[in-house]
Amino acid sequence: MIVPTRRHMVLAGAALLMLAGCGSLLGPSGPPLQLYRLRPTFPAAGGPSVSWQLAVARPLAPQSLDTERIALMRGAMMDYYADAQWNDSAPRLVQSLLVEAFEKSGRILAVAGESGAVHADYTLECEIRDFDAQYASDNGAPMIVVEIEARLLGPHGTVVASLDAKQTAPASANSVPSVVAAFDQAVSATLAQIVTWTLTAPNPASK
Repeated sequence: MIVPTRRHMVLAGAALLMLAGCGSLLGPSGPPLQLYRLRPTFPAAGGPSVSWQLAVARPLAPQSLDTERIALMRGAMMDYYADAQWNDSAPRLVQSLLVEAFEKSGRILAVAGESGAVHADYTLECEIRDFDAQYASDNGAPMIVVEIEARLLGPHGTVVASLDAKQTAPASANSVPSVVAAFDQAVSATLAQIVTWTLTAPNPASK
């Protein structure tokens, strides 16, 4: 009879760990995440142009919304849809979409996501307060709520104006594709509200 030594036991344990690791790589896994892109309608081009340049800062967001996960609310409880996420974090999506919305308005001299890319006369700072699907009941279709607090900063960092942009859109069904379509509607309206408001700012005093 062979009595296993401590060395034999250690080697056997290491082999089991290696097999377990291989199993986690090769064995069955959960369904792949479905990536969703926001496809909002941008504000129509036209209207008076401004002669100044704008930097759009990366928006702030609470930790629960600074994520690629698609957030939902049931009462006071926040959760996320399973097996689905945005193609980027909510703050980066909002920043990118705001820059694109200003560009497509055709009404601004220059706009960029970082102040170093333009000689910014104004900086748009935003804070995402809501970016989620809110349920009134467990099985009903949710209401999408997008709320962004926007602040326009002058050349010296002083707050020139502020806006609480809040838009909602009902999902047509309790499904992720319907929720994403409603997000498109709410985000479209929010972009239009922020762009229109921002472009009413007067020429900076330094101009």
